[in-house]
Amino acid sequence: MPFKILAINPGSTSTKIAVYTDDEPTFTLSIPHSAEEIARFKSVVDQFDWRKNLIEQALKDNGIDIRTLSAVIGRGGIVRPVESGVYEVNDDLRHDLLHARMQHASNLGGLIARDIADEIGVKSYIADPVVVDEMMPYARISGVPELPRESVFHALNQKAVARLFAKESGKRYEELNLVVCHMGGGCTVSAHRRGRVIDTTNALDGCGPISPERSGSLPPGPLIHLCFSGKYTEEELIRKVHGAGGLMAHLGTTSVPEVLDRILGHDLHAMLILRGMCYSIAKEIGAMSVALKGDVDAILLTGGIAHSKRVTDFIADYVDSIAPIYVYPGENELRSLAENALAVLRGERQSRTYVSEEYDDPSKINDTSRTSKLRDVLLAAMNPANVNKPASAIRHYLRKFGNKRN
Repeated sequence: MPFKILAINPGSTSTKIAVYTDDEPTFTLSIPHSAEEIARFKSVVDQFDWRKNLIEQALKDNGIDIRTLSAVIGRGGIVRPVESGVYEVNDDLRHDLLHARMQHASNLGGLIARDIADEIGVKSYIADPVVVDEMMPYARISGVPELPRESVFHALNQKAVARLFAKESGKRYEELNLVVCHMGGGCTVSAHRRGRVIDTTNALDGCGPISPERSGSLPPGPLIHLCFSGKYTEEELIRKVHGAGGLMAHLGTTSVPEVLDRILGHDLHAMLILRGMCYSIAKEIGAMSVALKGDVDAILLTGGIAHSKRVTDFIADYVDSIAPIYVYPGENELRSLAENALAVLRGERQSRTYVSEEYDDPSKINDTSRTSKLRDVLLAAMNPANVNKPASAIRHYLRKFGNKRN
């Protein structure tokens, strides 16, 4: 008997839904939301009933009986950091979505999925939310203890594209080292080492490369001076970093096709800014190749901007010496969600259990009365299982020259 899955992807300006029968989409719809409609609500959570009713009405209008669904899956929100996987929307996850640390439309995905699923007696899930965190412990360290680096990236699309590439290559995702670059309104670049994202740029806080609407990493000194200049409110500065930065700040648009049209019209300023964005992406790809110690099987370019050959060619010109480059234009988060739910329904993948946890504070890592995943990782690194591992090139170098005196 085929499985029927409802996938829900709430965004800032739309709610996208799809019904899949096994691998095939039988219904897809994007419900647009105007700025005026969104402005009626004080918070994202306040939009819950409104968006849920729009979804259920759309399904009804198109002759889809929700009682025929086998499962409901929503886009994951900004909850606590989790490992990659499919998570059932249990009470802990529902609580953390309702009380998320940041307002974001994706928080509604799991909440609406849970409510619809409970009505018809099936299970609800999220998969690979933006807070997937598999980073190496030392990749989290910044020069200011109060400002650790966080893993917030386009996990759903990056993981889906990485698995697709592995399938097309006749290999398992867990066998490959990949640098995956998602280029959309925000751009994230990540190092995938044998199925785990060990380092990534954080698009939510504007870190990493320049993107159509985000600033990318900024020089900290001038940024601090700007914060205390009195010219901007805190909210205005946050918008400069996330929402009104990048191409929007320089060129007044987030549309890469529009910028390319300007360039064709001999707009040299547009050319300069777009090349600056592409150059910043290329640099981050290089940095993530270092996170993989130069052992990179492929570089994958994805997201809406990857439709532009001029952009991908410019980036490739800088990084093709690192590894072969493969382009997967666009993103299909609804398909990715449905595929994850289907894998659980078919027994090909086990769903994970979400548990609310306190932050694993690095400054308390030596307090053995507290449980700490971070401590476990570091202790494992201090006592590796494979003690006969050959010395690296740098260790050979140190052995060769270590006995010489100045």
